[in-house]
Amino acid sequence: MFFKLVFSKLVVINAIKVSLLVGTILVAINHGDAIMNNELNLERVLKMALNYLVPYLVASYSAVKALEQQH
Repeated sequence: MFFKLVFSKLVVINAIKVSLLVGTILVAINHGDAIMNNELNLERVLKMALNYLVPYLVASYSAVKALEQQH
């Protein structure tokens, strides 16, 4: 049931929205100076990607647990 919910349209769309908002804020806070100074490298870009991935995973997990408790 968990994996069916985690890939459901409702959960995915919500998690993407959260990830884009929170990830962008985190990237600006943590890497804004490097972006402005054009100091990007592979390591920094991977860290920036994690700033989007982690909120996506947290939002997905939270949504699935909430839906499971409703049933």
